[in-house]
Amino acid sequence: MSHPTTLGHPTTSGHPTTPDQGIAPDQGIVLDARGIRFEGGPQLVLCASLFYFRLPREQWRARLAQVRASGYTCVDVYLPWNFHETAPGRWSFEGRRDVAAFLDLAQEEGLYVIARPGPYICSEWDGGALPAWLGLDPQLRVRQHEPRFLDRVTAWFDQALPLLAERQYPANGPVIMVQLENELDFFDCEDRTGYLTALRDQAVRHGITVPLIACSGQGDLEGATGDVPGVVPACNFYPDDDSPHIEPEVRRYAELLAERDLPLLITETNRRHRTLRRLLASGASLIAPYLQSSGWNFGYTPSAGNWGRPGNLMSHGYDFGGYVSSTGTERPEYAEAQILARVIDTLGPHLALATPTVPHTPVTTDFPTSSSTSALRLDGGGLLLAVPHLRPRTGTGTGTGTGAATGTAVVNGVPVAVAADSCPLMLVDVPLTPWGHEGTLTLASADLVAAGEGVLVFSSEVPVTVVVGDTRVEIPAPAAGAPERATAAGLTLVALAPADAVRLRSTDRSGTVRLDEPAPARQASAPIAVRRARRRADTVPERAAGRHELPPTLESLGVYRGRGTYRTTTDLTGVDELLLVGAADIVDLSVAGRARPTVAGFGATRRIDVREATGSVDVEAVVEIWGHANFDDARLPALRLGALRGLGTLWAVRETADVSALWSVHGHWAGRPAPLRELGGWSSTRVGLPVTYTREIRSATAAVLHLKGVVEPVRVSVADGEPHTADTAHEPHTAVHSAHTVHAEDPWVPLPAGTHRISVTLPHHPSGGGLRAELLALDPVTDWTCSAQDDDLLTGFATEAAPGLEVLLPLTLAPGEEAWLDVDLPASHGGLLLRPDGTQIRVTGWAGGECVGRVWVGDRPDFSGGDANVLWIPPGWSGLTLLVRGAAGPETPELRTLWLEPPTEEAR
Repeated sequence: MSHPTTLGHPTTSGHPTTPDQGIAPDQGIVLDARGIRFEGGPQLVLCASLFYFRLPREQWRARLAQVRASGYTCVDVYLPWNFHETAPGRWSFEGRRDVAAFLDLAQEEGLYVIARPGPYICSEWDGGALPAWLGLDPQLRVRQHEPRFLDRVTAWFDQALPLLAERQYPANGPVIMVQLENELDFFDCEDRTGYLTALRDQAVRHGITVPLIACSGQGDLEGATGDVPGVVPACNFYPDDDSPHIEPEVRRYAELLAERDLPLLITETNRRHRTLRRLLASGASLIAPYLQSSGWNFGYTPSAGNWGRPGNLMSHGYDFGGYVSSTGTERPEYAEAQILARVIDTLGPHLALATPTVPHTPVTTDFPTSSSTSALRLDGGGLLLAVPHLRPRTGTGTGTGTGAATGTAVVNGVPVAVAADSCPLMLVDVPLTPWGHEGTLTLASADLVAAGEGVLVFSSEVPVTVVVGDTRVEIPAPAAGAPERATAAGLTLVALAPADAVRLRSTDRSGTVRLDEPAPARQASAPIAVRRARRRADTVPERAAGRHELPPTLESLGVYRGRGTYRTTTDLTGVDELLLVGAADIVDLSVAGRARPTVAGFGATRRIDVREATGSVDVEAVVEIWGHANFDDARLPALRLGALRGLGTLWAVRETADVSALWSVHGHWAGRPAPLRELGGWSSTRVGLPVTYTREIRSATAAVLHLKGVVEPVRVSVADGEPHTADTAHEPHTAVHSAHTVHAEDPWVPLPAGTHRISVTLPHHPSGGGLRAELLALDPVTDWTCSAQDDDLLTGFATEAAPGLEVLLPLTLAPGEEAWLDVDLPASHGGLLLRPDGTQIRVTGWAGGECVGRVWVGDRPDFSGGDANVLWIPPGWSGLTLLVRGAAGPETPELRTLWLEPPTEEAR
């Protein structure tokens, strides 16, 4: 038989340990196909994400205790590299950055930790935690087996890994696993084995002896781990919660890992416990829903490029509907967590050592359910069967019609009630000897949340069917505060409403139930309108950053978080438009004293109408960093991982010419001489096959080719030199100097001055709208004077005491105008949500000595996460200062009112 793997202790091996044998504490964490074993026995681990860097330090202990009270036994914790290395070689592990103190608190609260130091973490965090200045080295290639990058990773690991090594289980702390990298299978890493080997070797060098894991984001185990020995593959699953096909997908990975004598570790997944139960029944030994305990993106830490259209931004609130909101409010899923944890505790090692199977027990339902039901063969006998009811709760009655709250499943010929939008964990043919009773629990249709000598306690909101031996009992649906009881074969059976099950303290053989007192309800307060503030007369100073021929990146000016200003004077005589290329993130551009619409382009080329400006005019651009990319989105240049921020390049458009005609056709049956057609105009019956169009383009200046009407990606190659004539070759043979994949999001191809042979290859699409092409001749706008305002400078100004003139809201601003406002806040034990009401304004807030976050009101890009319209002022963070900036758009910038709201669930 295969031997268990004791990771980090390769000399230790042996046969799998049975529950009564246990394992020695100094054996550490043992992983094998039977599951996870530590603390002297097998463990099924529920793990919640909880991030120290997204919470005030004062709330760490309370949030950790809240996770433990949910029944979860573990937290996963990213360590963001750029949160601790705030500038090259400048390290910080104090205050909110004291990760060692956070880990120690986790241990004190009885929680284990899965530590995730990266170097890349994703997490919708600025740059995925990769420091912004890495991109200043053109030879450095992030997330590759490349010496420049690995040298910088070594510096980070030299700081972070010793903190983890000192706090490993079982010797000194709670850390039971360390994750290397994050979802590498999403990224084009050229040498995965070499890269992960280098990271593994650094972890071993620093004394990490707990299991090293690497998670796959889309099921590519080799792509995530490089199949490196000593690196355990884990899986992240984000299915549609209502999909009937979750179980067979998850079972496949459980089987693949079992072939390697490893358990299924699900390091990220959805938050709904209905789905988590399905994962458990499909064989998961670790279930870590992301993000169960929410938090906040303080300051300049959110990322760009998350979901949806390119350039999607992350909100100040980091919240995806987990069981604890950003402000600490417990949602209904919190009680679901407590009930699931009770089931796991009650079944104990019999469940932790269970193996997944497709049940032979016949199951039929009158409601939508899994396409392939999962069950676990419990250690010691019997099955745990998951029966998901995938219809939402759209009614309050019983029955099986549309909108009904309850459906019927037939298990082993016995009809049982199943609530809509639930997944009871039913027990089938389970011996009762572990609870001091002879006989067999033939069937229980509800969650078993407690068991003792002579008594079984179930949680259910619908009637419960229990079969003990051959004796069948129907227990009515319990109401809150009114348990239902029955007896069968000498057993007392108790059914509790879920609201009572989470408060269950004890019961006895007679069925007497003792409950903890319910938590007091939080009283919501009415929002408070703030209409007075003090406006500072001074403006924030700028740090001069020199003169530059072309606009430099902000990072090259030493701005990794913050903003910069670019100024020049240029002659726009005869110029009708400007072309802004490569700008990122948020650009407020003023030409000849007139503000242009705010650009949130993330590198997309933008045309700017300047027909009213003529002669020598002033140009000013204020560029704010709203987050470096945390994914690697090839559609826009500024959304590539490691891409830098700044104005990009501004060009004056000197001439525009239509070049849609006179393209030579190559492909399909086009012969010699090559036909001349309009771009995309070749007709063929071979739909979907590629056709190549070529033509010569000449420009005396730098130019850009614009393809209008791009829907699907188009391949464009550019070759310099003398062009082929249309009849000299069937296919173009000029050496290709550059190749581009042109997307609908950025359909532009830059061209240097000279003569070029352009080839455009696209699939034949007779239903498409066709392409048009235009050539824009360009001159660069040069001679820029730059200034910088980084995070430190802005925070220093915001937190200094300064006199101000009292103003009454509303406050109207011109586009590009700023106002610094000091605001008095009432005392609050739970903090306050600040909701600016207005149009076309961007608001940045500071309190407690640091930047809280940013809000954009009015016409804005897409946001993901929590409520994108509020700032949270944590309790005890005094001295609120706001920077309000008018943004150019369809309405006049105006701050009408500041609303203060209590941190209740309704405010989300």
